[in-house]
Amino acid sequence: MSGPYVLLQFGDDPFTANFEDLEGRAAFTMYASESPTLVMRLTREAVWSQHHPSVMGPDNSFFYFGPRASPGYIAYGNNRTSIPMVITSVKNETGARASRYFTAQSGKDYKWRITPQRMECIDGRTTLAVWELSQPEDDFHARLTIKHSGIALVTEILTTLILNRMSHALNW
Repeated sequence: MSGPYVLLQFGDDPFTANFEDLEGRAAFTMYASESPTLVMRLTREAVWSQHHPSVMGPDNSFFYFGPRASPGYIAYGNNRTSIPMVITSVKNETGARASRYFTAQSGKDYKWRITPQRMECIDGRTTLAVWELSQPEDDFHARLTIKHSGIALVTEILTTLILNRMSHALNW
């Protein structure tokens, strides 16, 4: 498949939202554990990956929070390298966050352009993914469209999308 990949987000809470494809297959699922601090695991489901052979990258990412859900770090798969949860943010003229930057496992930098209803993951001038809130009549909360050029880092795109949403929910 060379066209865009569409995932529907069910649930508006970034800590419990799950993603399915248009055929109803589970694509990404969030799991939580609190012992002694909050740890979240985002899992790319095998049933979805098997239908998309060009999907690459780790199957899991882990969100290790600090005390009282303060920012901690992220780890991908079995990689021993951890990435701080604090994503560099740039505010617009009104003081609202307009862009957030993250560094992928490869060391390359990407940007999320953020508005209240939409977020875009960008590599230079190329849009890799777009997250948009649904319409009131939809039975899902949001739609994530991932372009073919973004599928190689799909787990990192989902991880940082969720981290952006967690950051907003926790007022980081």
